Amino acid sequence: MISRQLSERIAFGLIIVAAAIVILPIFFIIGYVVVQGLGAISWTFLTEMPREGMRAGGVMPAIVGTLLLTLGTAIVAVPIGLGGAIYLSEYAGDNATTRAIRIAIINLAGIPSVVYGLFGLGLFVIFLNFGTSILAGSLTLGIMTLPVIISTAEEALRAVPQSFRLVSTSLGGTRWQTIQRVVLPQALPGIITGIILGVERAAGETAPILFTAAAFFLPRLPASIFDQTMALPYHLYVISTQVPGMPIQIQYGTALVLLVFVLSLNLVATLIRRHYRKQRVW
Repeated sequence: MISRQLSERIAFGLIIVAAAIVILPIFFIIGYVVVQGLGAISWTFLTEMPREGMRAGGVMPAIVGTLLLTLGTAIVAVPIGLGGAIYLSEYAGDNATTRAIRIAIINLAGIPSVVYGLFGLGLFVIFLNFGTSILAGSLTLGIMTLPVIISTAEEALRAVPQSFRLVSTSLGGTRWQTIQRVVLPQALPGIITGIILGVERAAGETAPILFTAAAFFLPRLPASIFDQTMALPYHLYVISTQVPGMPIQIQYGTALVLLVFVLSLNLVATLIRRHYRKQRVW
């Protein structure tokens, strides 16, 4: 019969093996992209417009376009997602309607991004006549990220101990004052995690912006939210599949820029989350 100590060691070893199986390929992929693409990274590559059919020059329009789409996604998704999470966590009762809404949100999170792209094409580009633009792309990506933000923010709010709410109410605080001054500050680390997960997904998506915002080649920066824009995910797809004779170093250089962009968002979120976690009282 296996002793408790031995079974614990076996379980711990299996967990380490499972973690290594997940983590090592990630480090390998990141390392390979860095090694292959680092030679293409230069000030010229980061700040110049593409030229010679995107075989030379830089990726400045794609970087700016990705920043604008990411910012637009956050502007659209964060207020609506946080408001929905607050309603479901603090106001909605535990009934069939609320449970159906939560199931719908979970199902929406699993819908392929290309479906959101077709939805954005039909609603924003054609029906509302926004055209292929930053606005249409941001709205589409915002809708796509809403389920992730709502689910994670709601879980963060529900994780705050109920005693905090009871104490605030007993001291004369209204429900909204309790949410604003007690619940939200304590749930902020989890809320930030959900926001960054959603925004990171939007920053790396190709299919939705393919239908709603991205241009094949634009040697200029967008002037308004109704302009098309280049974006790093779509630009990487184009130079990898649609441009004959594209140097492999430029492809991996573009992939490295996108990777650094996403990891930078994650780093900023981690620092902010750590700051607010230190201020939690439980």
